[in-house]
Amino acid sequence: MKKILLRICIALVVLIILIALGVHFFLDGAVKKGVETLGPKMTKVDVKLDSVHISLLSGSGKIKGLVVGNPDPYKTPHAISVGTASLSLKPGSLLSDKLIITSINVEAPEITFEGGLGGNNLSKILANVNESTGGPGGTNVSGATPQEQKKAGKKLEVDDFTITGAKLDANITDLGGKTVTIPLPTIHLTNLGTGPDGITVAELTKQVIAAIEHESVKAVTSSTANLGKAAENLTKGLGTNAGSSLTNVTHGLGNFFKKK
Repeated sequence: MKKILLRICIALVVLIILIALGVHFFLDGAVKKGVETLGPKMTKVDVKLDSVHISLLSGSGKIKGLVVGNPDPYKTPHAISVGTASLSLKPGSLLSDKLIITSINVEAPEITFEGGLGGNNLSKILANVNESTGGPGGTNVSGATPQEQKKAGKKLEVDDFTITGAKLDANITDLGGKTVTIPLPTIHLTNLGTGPDGITVAELTKQVIAAIEHESVKAVTSSTANLGKAAENLTKGLGTNAGSSLTNVTHGLGNFFKKK
């Protein structure tokens, strides 16, 4: 009798482990598939994700190899590339009406700013998200299946969202396509969706891209001003025509960034 009970206990433990592993791999695969199918419909650019690993026991997770492409007519390889991002969530909220994510930390992403007087790639992606979801407050993603709409409308709470160590490659078309590498300050968003209505995946996407675009424009504005001052110093004594041309370029860029 004892042997039978022991075998039953062992069988139950094995079954529980198999179920946990099955849920684990299903969840990881579901997140990856969701990002790669819903992401392009929201942003209207290619979105790729190498892997996702979420522990149901600890509530910790890791995202690797997230790449957000560039919209036409921009030519640089990508807009955002994330090597690693970590997250922490409350496992008990996975089956509740609102998923509670206590923290997301995006580590050392590579961000590309491409543009000039006619606009930039990051603002275009943000405009795409607004268009595909029916405006700044919209959540329904045009072209998404009912199942994808359900994922996009899932209630979330993100207590802390941080982007650290970001590097910005600014390709400024109005300066002849010159690329300048600029470190970005930490981007820190808090208390997203803490109310009863939460925040949806679409709304979270908009806020994150808007924050990245805002900080990128500030960094490019500052860098362009510094380039302009350096160039003015270099062109002193070269004649009034050279100085006048440079002034027109830097003045035009200044007006462009003010519009943002």
